[in-house]
Amino acid sequence: MNMDSDLPFSQACENNKSPILTVLQQAFAGCNNVLEVGSGTGQHALHFAEHLPHLCWQASDQPVYLPALKERIRRAALPNLPLPLPLDICTDPPPVVVAEGLFTANTLHIMPWPVVNHFFSRLSELTAARASLCIYGPFNYNGQFSSASNQAFDASLKSRDPAMGIRNSEQVLMLAQQQGFNLQQDYAMPANNRLLWFTKTLQG
Repeated sequence: MNMDSDLPFSQACENNKSPILTVLQQAFAGCNNVLEVGSGTGQHALHFAEHLPHLCWQASDQPVYLPALKERIRRAALPNLPLPLPLDICTDPPPVVVAEGLFTANTLHIMPWPVVNHFFSRLSELTAARASLCIYGPFNYNGQFSSASNQAFDASLKSRDPAMGIRNSEQVLMLAQQQGFNLQQDYAMPANNRLLWFTKTLQG
């Protein structure tokens, strides 16, 4: 039934793509192009490109994840969804096209904290002067887990790699502000996740 059944699949992406889209329709309304950092399976990229036809959705990920991602995007054959770019946030140069919007989902808790810092430090070269930034995932508030399930998820992450873990929203907001991005809205999302929408206020 599913022509992509041979490709990696994330049930979480299927569950959250519609609520995320509702926010992106507002956050990226004025954008002509969006760079997605850490596109994973590509399910988000397909859904958002299909429902946001006014913009070019540029997927990207680390080279090891590109073959399956590229194949899913190739099969979709959407005019506003080009083939994904290799982008390791620590080593690769920025894409040629500067993004008016940047989206990343479920990446900050996978990145070690120094890499999270590096990601934010590169926002000025990745985004245009008046860009929108949307970050989806779980966050702690005032150093506290927002749910028992998030606490269990954090323990699971740390069992895989002690450098992983759910990040404190206050620290993320501070990193964003240092790069000229101010929080516009903090949206509640399914499964105790959040979507943070920032807009760039400094010339970059």
